[in-house]
Amino acid sequence: MADKVTYYATGHRKNATARVWLSPGTGEITINRRQAGDYLGRKTLEMIIQEPFEVTDTVGKFDVMAIVMGGGVSGQAGAIRHGISKALTVADPELRTVLRRLGYLTRDPRVKERKKYGRKRARRAFQFSKR
Repeated sequence: MADKVTYYATGHRKNATARVWLSPGTGEITINRRQAGDYLGRKTLEMIIQEPFEVTDTVGKFDVMAIVMGGGVSGQAGAIRHGISKALTVADPELRTVLRRLGYLTRDPRVKERKKYGRKRARRAFQFSKR
């Protein structure tokens, strides 16, 4: 990995964080040292990860190596997409406008709201009974 050019970026979605490395290659995607299909398990999540490449016409030009932690599988897929998009802008700054227009460079800020005291969950109150 040291001898060839790599582009690095971090992606976030909800509570998931992805560290993504792009390197020129054949389009192989590795997530946490496993193939993308094995790790994600759903075809729709694989499609989410491929979107930045399809939009920028770079399908099969980069190998992706991602390390993801936190959140669920869907949030992790979104974090990987965000990381891939940011790494593509590092590789080619001209792709920024296309990715920005589709919202792939925007971090999804939604996170679970914390539990408050005097309540059952974040907003759910305990059951009320008049008597």
